[in-house]
Order: sequence, then structure tokens, then C-alpha cells
Amino acid sequence: MSLDSYHSQPVVETERFDLRPIRNSDLGLLEHYAGDIRVAQMTTSIAHPVPPGATQAFIDRVTASERDVDVWAMDSTRSGGEELIGVISLQRMDRNQSEISFWVAPFFWNTGLASDAVRALVEANPMQNQTMFASVFQDNPASARLLVNCGFEYIGDAEAFSVARNAAVPTWTYVKKLS
Repeated sequence: MSLDSYHSQPVVETERFDLRPIRNSDLGLLEHYAGDIRVAQMTTSIAHPVPPGATQAFIDRVTASERDVDVWAMDSTRSGGEELIGVISLQRMDRNQSEISFWVAPFFWNTGLASDAVRALVEANPMQNQTMFASVFQDNPASARLLVNCGFEYIGDAEAFSVARNAAVPTWTYVKKLS
């Protein structure tokens, strides 16, 4: 795996795709995939339908030099695939911790891409964190299994508000100690 800097956010190479910073040219595919209710309902922050201008505002926020989250596109063009097949992010937290979150376009579900992305980002540990957290909705057991298979340990139940569902949704929370 190699790391190349791009606006102080590394590009992380995997065998099947690259994790690269989000860019303005991702707007169309982000709107297309995030507009799928199956994706939106498994996140806390994506509204359904996606309001006009929301995707551009997201891109502006995550590409700003002053930001509290780094977001990567899963880009498989190097291996002949699509420019954006999913998104993975690290939200900065206090005490040298971050929260990892991800989504993959439905066409690519059950292909191992999300597992590869989580493993690659954990291994790269671009923020040099000591701990990473993750939460998944309890009606998404596939993502829970993914986290366990990537070495995360279950630490408890909670709930989070889903904008697309307009409701608080029960979650499972996981942690991975990195050092």
C-alpha cells in the first residue's frame, strides 16, 4: 500500500481500488448513489430525497482546508471500474480517536469492497489515531459483521438519528484499538 498526499489527505491504494479525497467531479455519482433510499436510510446524515445543493455543500465542507472529517471516494478506475463506488470517512474526535463510517453503492453490495476499504483505512491510519470507533444501525447486520471481521469489538448499544428515516434508530457500537 502506498500513500500519496493530496491536500494533506493521503490517497490509499488497495488491490481493487484507490481511496482518494472527494473532488467536485464526484458530484453526479454522489447525488445518484446517495439519492438511493437504501443508502440514505443506512446513514445518519443523508436526507431522502437529497435536497438541491446538499451534495455540493457536502463536497465544499469535506474539501475545505479547515475540516473535522476526511472523506475518501472508493475509486476503481485504475482497475477498469467506476470513478466512485462508495465513500468512507474518518471523523476527528478528541483524545486521538476517530469515527469511521462508510457506504457502498447498492450495485456493489456483497462484493467485499466495504471490507477492503475499512481494512485499508485502518491499516493506513492517516490520522495516527490510537482508537477508531464505528456505529451501525441494528437493522444492518452485514455492516456489523464487516466491522467484526475487520477487528472491531462490540462495546454496546445506543441510538442515532437518521435524517432519511426521520427517526432515532438503535445502533451497535464498535471499537478498534490501534496502538
